[in-house]
Amino acid sequence: MMFAAIACAACSARLMKLPSGPAAPAPDGAEAVEYATAACQAVSALTAEIGVSGSVDGQRLRGRLLAGVAAPASARLEAVAPAGAPLFIFVASGDDATVLLPKEDRVLEHGRPAAVLAAVAGVPLDAAELKAVLTGCSHTPDRATGRTLGDDWRVVSDGLNELYLHRDGQNHPWQLVATVHRGASTLSGQGADGDWRAEYRDFQAGLPRSVRLASLDGKRFDLRLTLSQVALNEPLGPDVFRVEIPRSAERITLDDLRHARPGVREN
Repeated sequence: MMFAAIACAACSARLMKLPSGPAAPAPDGAEAVEYATAACQAVSALTAEIGVSGSVDGQRLRGRLLAGVAAPASARLEAVAPAGAPLFIFVASGDDATVLLPKEDRVLEHGRPAAVLAAVAGVPLDAAELKAVLTGCSHTPDRATGRTLGDDWRVVSDGLNELYLHRDGQNHPWQLVATVHRGASTLSGQGADGDWRAEYRDFQAGLPRSVRLASLDGKRFDLRLTLSQVALNEPLGPDVFRVEIPRSAERITLDDLRHARPGVREN
């Protein structure tokens, strides 16, 4: 992938073991969701440096991103190269996304953010969803759907998705530790194989510093994100979410972006 600057030799670890089996209604489901998402719901903007490792379409990778996201739906990702210009710059506002490939002098303009980011990085996220993933948050959970799977697990629906809440005993706080994303088939064309999950670990002040994104088919992507240099709720003006496009840049299509796979390096 385009932020793959160095081949990654790490082996794939197993996904978090989520509970299954018969579930009973959880009278404390709403309380658990409110507690688990209180910190992330207070985040209007985030900037961070993100270490990325894992694989996309079987290609091992490692790289570094500079990220900025802001409510309601703005995002910027820059893939840092070992030297020189970024490998790519992705910006999105609302339903409009642009990707500039500075080293190759190529650009895709006015694409759908989730489709564009799926072509660039393998994961179908729009700007609002990217913010939710980086902060370990939910969108519009249906608190009335809370189910219990044992004393320390709750599952709550969030649209087509499922939120998994966990605590280490009754004296510990609830945390959103995983979200299973359904309905990605509209982008992947692969039916249920388009489903994927986000897992959250290493919480600081209620926000995760380690995020894993993995397709449930075990093939399309398995990425680990490590956040550092995190800054919260600092103003991000509209210029952050724009990119200056050189006049010389060649215009490309989403298919070009998806199939060319530029920027891969074996060092």
